[in-house]
Amino acid sequence: MRLYLKLALGNVRRSARDYSVYFITLGFAACLLYSFVGSMDHLRAMGLSPDQMGVLGSAGDVLEAFSIFTVLVFLFLVRYANRFLLRRRKREFALYELCGMGRGPLAAVLVGETALVGSGALALGIAVGVAFSPAFGAVAAFVFDVPWRLVFTFSDDAAAWTAGCFAMVFAFNAVDGARDIVRRPIIELLSADRVPERMRLGGRMARGAQALLAAVLLAVVWGACLFQPVYFIAFIIPMGFAACFATSLVARLGVSAWGARERRRPERYLSGLRAFTVRQVEGRVSSTSMALACVCALIAVAVCMMVAGFAFSVGLRSPEMPPSGVAASMAPIGYIGIFYGAVFLLSAAAVLALQQLSGAADARRAYGVLDRLGCERALMRSSLRRQICLYFAAPMAGALVHDVFGLFLVAFLAFAIGSSGFFSIVAGVLAFTIGLMAVYGLVTARAVERAVLGGRAGGG
Repeated sequence: MRLYLKLALGNVRRSARDYSVYFITLGFAACLLYSFVGSMDHLRAMGLSPDQMGVLGSAGDVLEAFSIFTVLVFLFLVRYANRFLLRRRKREFALYELCGMGRGPLAAVLVGETALVGSGALALGIAVGVAFSPAFGAVAAFVFDVPWRLVFTFSDDAAAWTAGCFAMVFAFNAVDGARDIVRRPIIELLSADRVPERMRLGGRMARGAQALLAAVLLAVVWGACLFQPVYFIAFIIPMGFAACFATSLVARLGVSAWGARERRRPERYLSGLRAFTVRQVEGRVSSTSMALACVCALIAVAVCMMVAGFAFSVGLRSPEMPPSGVAASMAPIGYIGIFYGAVFLLSAAAVLALQQLSGAADARRAYGVLDRLGCERALMRSSLRRQICLYFAAPMAGALVHDVFGLFLVAFLAFAIGSSGFFSIVAGVLAFTIGLMAVYGLVTARAVERAVLGGRAGGG
């Protein structure tokens, strides 16, 4: 066992570049979960009144539901990152087998690597959460209109909850990854990193069934949001899961339809690198559709939460409205919406950026072949930028569609309590969201160009 642990540690050190994307993604997840559950400690440090703390305590069920929903979302994201890493290392595992290592020891090494990376990411995420606790307090001071003070907080309960969630997520992914490795023949492992990904949707009837299922699920989610808001809130976790699954189906079907439409116009499809770009997008969306759907859900939830947060705090303190107890009682809900909506949005943008950077190594091989064939560098840069733009714009567009229905629910609640300036708040939040995603997209595009094209990126 000591030998296997030493081998796992050596692999983690040697594969630092591969693990960095995985590690940072998990660190974001740990920080989010810890900060979410530890929010009560941040608020207590601001010296809130007993009445305000009582209202916040009554929102505990909503907090718990969102925390569970967050765990489920990041379970899919972590699984995607784990499968990406395994795909790139299957050849390495095959070489271990050729050297005489059995499937059992190989699985033990893989589990050990997963545990080492997970433990480090957990520690990093909690440390970042503690380090940024004064910023969390600043948000609370703004929402509750109380003086801000520099206070660092640490929550034992939040740390224990985060560690438990990570243990569950990593146990699932370690077992899933080990099972995937040990059941494949050596010849398949040796060639796994060179097998192109393909879009598998089945025949016309299968596609029709998937489209119908997506339509039914979205109709249930959106209909509940519009006509049965109480049921939507009560069943927010299954509703969120249904929305994610339906969105992933729409993404796969949409990309397939887009590719088919492009191929029906040969003069356009065969110009430049359009055929190559379409093929790259189809292959990656086939394996990342659920991850993109989870990001789409995070953005949609983030927008609704931030709009609700400002409507239930600043919207009740406008000069046109006299001071009332409603503003004080709704401030905790405003804090939850503003802070966690912003965290969700930043996490979604960061995960999208990390997802694109994680695929840069695979893309480098394909673009290297194009370079050796004499392809113009400007065409390669254009192809990369189009793909990055699509991966950022598609989840954003899907989130805005979801928000059309989600904001109806928020508007109903905001107008019911007398909040003012709702449409100005929506416009401000949407502008901030679109601007943030655009900045992340531009920065990511430049980083991917440098990783894929290297010194050639600056050529004309």
